[in-house]
Amino acid sequence: MNYRVQDILRPALGVLIAMTILTGLVYPLAVTGLAQVLFPRQANGSVITRNGTAVGSTLIGQPFDDPRYFWSRPSATSPFPYNAGASSGSNLGPTNPALAEAVKTRIQALCQADPDNHDPVPVDLVTTSASGLDPDISAAAALFQVHRVARARDLPKQQVRDLVARFTEPRQFGILGEPRVNVLALNMALDTFATTPR
Repeated sequence: MNYRVQDILRPALGVLIAMTILTGLVYPLAVTGLAQVLFPRQANGSVITRNGTAVGSTLIGQPFDDPRYFWSRPSATSPFPYNAGASSGSNLGPTNPALAEAVKTRIQALCQADPDNHDPVPVDLVTTSASGLDPDISAAAALFQVHRVARARDLPKQQVRDLVARFTEPRQFGILGEPRVNVLALNMALDTFATTPR
């Protein structure tokens, strides 16, 4: 059978145009519209505001190193921590000496910030997540920092523990993951406390 070029090109171009409109225009508009209707906060970045100014997102971590605040999980993104444009883990395996050295350095920083704390250091305070953007820490990691934060702010430790408990989110659907604490939300709530004697 002999085919003319136009007999082959016409349906091919028709499919190309139809799929371009469907996948490049209709589908993205439908997904965006549904997201705005069903999940508007998440679709717009889950932004946290204070006095009308955006201070961060519940989805992306931020670096904290002041002893008065709870510290986030370390980030491996570059050229700066929690860089959403370069989301990635460190890709260091458990036998890599660079990982052992990084963990050792992070443990030393935690011990220097709170020399009276002899509790075991939770693993998520000294290792990076797969994304490098993790906004949450485990409940154990938050409780580990209670003594340092309470001392730095001259607050009763129990008051700070109660705040951690209030901001601890349960497992998703009761079975997925572990209880977690959003560091930015916790630190913002911490700033609302007046300094009181212990």
